[in-house]
Amino acid sequence: MTRWLVSWLLGASMMVAWGAQAVAVELPLRKAGLWEMKLVRTGSPLPEMTMQHCTDATTDKDMATASSPMSKEVCSKRDIQQSPSGYVMDSVCSIAGVSMTAHSEITGDFDSAYTIKTTMHSDRPAPGLPKDATTTIEAKWLGACKADQKAGDIVMPGGFRLNVKDAEKLKGLLPK
Repeated sequence: MTRWLVSWLLGASMMVAWGAQAVAVELPLRKAGLWEMKLVRTGSPLPEMTMQHCTDATTDKDMATASSPMSKEVCSKRDIQQSPSGYVMDSVCSIAGVSMTAHSEITGDFDSAYTIKTTMHSDRPAPGLPKDATTTIEAKWLGACKADQKAGDIVMPGGFRLNVKDAEKLKGLLPK
């Protein structure tokens, strides 16, 4: 279950995170500090999830320039365009042998709140999950990061913590 959850979380985050290989437009950096991200997945038995992400300009910039080793390996396409209401991103990624395509619409100001609505299609979803699902991330800025947090830290339900800078270490947890 833990391996599947880590795989799903990485997959979802890769599809909606800032990471990009070749983009026509760069997304703005988020305001430094602690962001609460509420993840709601429609068409899936997975429950709503709320996590917190501590970030700074360097961490967001690293994610935006695809310095994460995993984003380069898992996504063959990542195209971001500016739209009248924000940004549109189209992605093709493969995680643990499962190909996923996604279309995301991103709105908000990146200083206080933003929303990412992503429609995903998986060619071979995990057992019990649909081939098609919609994920919405509602993010809001909470203020400064907590004293025990460093930029890149993500705290998930149950207190599970990881740092996006350590994503390479998580590859061993993914199902083969």
